Amino acid sequence: MDKNTFVVIMAGGIGSRFWPFSRTNYPKQFHDVLGTGESMLQMTARRFKDICPPENIFIVTNKDYEALVKEQLPQLTDNQILLEPVGRNTAPCIAYASHKIALLNPDANLVVTPSDHVILKEDVFTSVVQKGLKAASQDDVLITLGIEPSRPDTGYGYIQYIDNEGSDIKKVKTFTEKPNLELAQMFLDSGDFVWNAGIFIWSAKSILNAFRQHLSEITEVFDEGNMVLNTSEEQNFIARAYSQCRNISIDYGIMEKVDNVYVLLADIGWSDLGTWNSLYTIGEKEKDGNVIDGDALLYDTKDCIIKTPKERLVVVQGLENYIIAEYDNVLMICRKDEEQKVKEFMADAKAKRGPDYI
Repeated sequence: MDKNTFVVIMAGGIGSRFWPFSRTNYPKQFHDVLGTGESMLQMTARRFKDICPPENIFIVTNKDYEALVKEQLPQLTDNQILLEPVGRNTAPCIAYASHKIALLNPDANLVVTPSDHVILKEDVFTSVVQKGLKAASQDDVLITLGIEPSRPDTGYGYIQYIDNEGSDIKKVKTFTEKPNLELAQMFLDSGDFVWNAGIFIWSAKSILNAFRQHLSEITEVFDEGNMVLNTSEEQNFIARAYSQCRNISIDYGIMEKVDNVYVLLADIGWSDLGTWNSLYTIGEKEKDGNVIDGDALLYDTKDCIIKTPKERLVVVQGLENYIIAEYDNVLMICRKDEEQKVKEFMADAKAKRGPDYI
């Protein structure tokens, strides 16, 4: 296990597409979504047990979730929990963690991952990450994991690569964010496009150099904190720093602009678990195609996903292709093929019923 390997887990989002299960005060990364006895955050942290020392795992999250992180990952020190005063997308989040870790270890190599993704082939994932870390430690490269698409999904970003025979690490040609269905089908047919998993591997030196070239204003903000990062003054500095950072993703701010970006093809059983349909896709289905997490009696009901409290009996008759989800004070029943309206439902619930419902 390499002491120069660090893992940054991004755990600050609220997962609004997974409402009403994912809520502002208890987002999906802190839930046991798959019924395994572990939250998504706990599963993600455990996934790296053979990749880096436990003291090299850092969590970036909203300050409001500090207690949840400490409760679920009590082995972490305060210095391993990076608290954002406000969400500013992935570029400031990654800049913060990269500056902090580079001060601890200038030779650090980083794996940056969301906290709410599913990896079914964990042994393969470990091998893939180790391959990426070896490449990142030897060359000035920024690597993202690429997943072979199984369907023309319009909810994912796509990466086109230049095929160099004999290597799973391929030069990136283009990025395309969430194409329409026709374009997604063309990507699938072409054979040289993969889904962008949003899991990154690079050295601290390489990513900080990319920030200096393409997001210099963010670099300048965090450079001012070099004397206080990893000290008791860090949080006061971060509150000021985030007020000066714009909202921008690492993909748009850096990955789509640099010429040293590569994709590492990864057959790891991946899902971003961003929507109810993604949970349905990976869920265990009973004979009528239903995915059930809860206590349910079903009659003439097919291809539904039902996630309800285990202490409540739910009886469903005559539905097909529906989401039936209950958490706390909200029950939602929605067609699976119209789940894009979930964000609209959430906004309406806030506007018409108040913040207790989001």
